[in-house]
Amino acid sequence: MIYRFRVILDNDTEDDIFRDLEIRETDSLEDLHNIITQSFGFDGTEMASFYISNDQWDQGEEISLFDLSDNGTARLMNETEISAVVHEAQTKLIYVYDFLSMWTFYVELAEIVDVVEGHDYPNLMFVQGQVPDTAPDRVFEAEGGDDFNDFDDDIDVEDYDNLDFDENWN
Repeated sequence: MIYRFRVILDNDTEDDIFRDLEIRETDSLEDLHNIITQSFGFDGTEMASFYISNDQWDQGEEISLFDLSDNGTARLMNETEISAVVHEAQTKLIYVYDFLSMWTFYVELAEIVDVVEGHDYPNLMFVQGQVPDTAPDRVFEAEGGDDFNDFDDDIDVEDYDNLDFDENWN
């Protein structure tokens, strides 16, 4: 079977930037990584990871390009078949390319179709939008409010003479 994916760049503009790709269900996530980087114009030399995601695009288990774990137990793209992580019940992945720039993509399974004889896979089907020169800025925010402030204790840290500590503390 052939998986058709829409890969959408998470960007801070109103322009839609995405690629529609076809790839065999038996290909590896490394193959998917390669067609994504090529279709968006990257050289593919930077570190990258896929993250299994749910319908709310929450980031789940990581599947990385290289094993950088201390114990050598990371799940790797070249060892993971696409159909092992994407199927009718699990259709979404998050893909992060270049951990310094944090290019972030939403990868969603659009449909599953039969192989077309004489057709080469993977295949770039459709291109929408131009990739910006630099990655969009990432805003990292914690969930929930800031209900607790460690430093809300009414102490004037500029008033050194009245700070309550032993002068011979060391």
